[in-house]
Amino acid sequence: MDAFTTAIETVEAANRKGVPLKLLGGQAIRYLTPDFPPRRRDDQDMDFASVSSARRPVADLLAELGFEGDRRFNNLHGHRQMYFRSPADGTSVDVVMDRLNMCHVLEFSGRIDRMPVTLDVGDLLLSKLQVVEQNEKDVHDIVYLLAAHEVREGDEPGAIGLARFGEVLGGDWGWWRTTTANLDRVVDLVRGELSRLVPAGSPYDPVEQAAALRRHADAMPKTLKWKVRARLGERARWYELPEEVGH
Repeated sequence: MDAFTTAIETVEAANRKGVPLKLLGGQAIRYLTPDFPPRRRDDQDMDFASVSSARRPVADLLAELGFEGDRRFNNLHGHRQMYFRSPADGTSVDVVMDRLNMCHVLEFSGRIDRMPVTLDVGDLLLSKLQVVEQNEKDVHDIVYLLAAHEVREGDEPGAIGLARFGEVLGGDWGWWRTTTANLDRVVDLVRGELSRLVPAGSPYDPVEQAAALRRHADAMPKTLKWKVRARLGERARWYELPEEVGH
């Protein structure tokens, strides 16, 4: 059984027990875009999202399913991240709690149950758009999400909600700056050298969808905190470079 199938079965087992555990990262995007050719991936790791209040039920569930926890790491860092391995094939399993803390911080603890198998579509897209040093894999994932899910008003599960973008970007100039730069970059790349990334027969045009998000980013209301930080602009760094946490 491959890691993708195992990951889905793990979430389904969690749902049966009422344990909040959702797919995150590339496998989540693969699940949400079943009609598109799966992107070739060198890694077979599993990434999940959960909430710190469910730390013990998550650990118990994964142990029951045969995963071996890194006891020292989980004791030290379990409030924000837990680490496991599959004894069958050594597949790594990361469980991120409450928030993604990368170039920017994306809080998702109150949104963990919006979709049955994955983290919310809009949050998955934001998790990719907040990467400052993007590679082609990141662009590929963004294109797939924009090609498969509609950008629309509100914050409906299963859509890329403009209200969610406004909530995250409108209060933090740094988030806004990184996201808008990446949207501009994706449009340029997809119109040019990376046009091959757009899957045939996509329900939506990823360039048009990215442009819609970009327009909304400019038009959305901004907080006083956003406006104050905007005056400083790029004279001070507006993002963090995430460090890998050693297991």
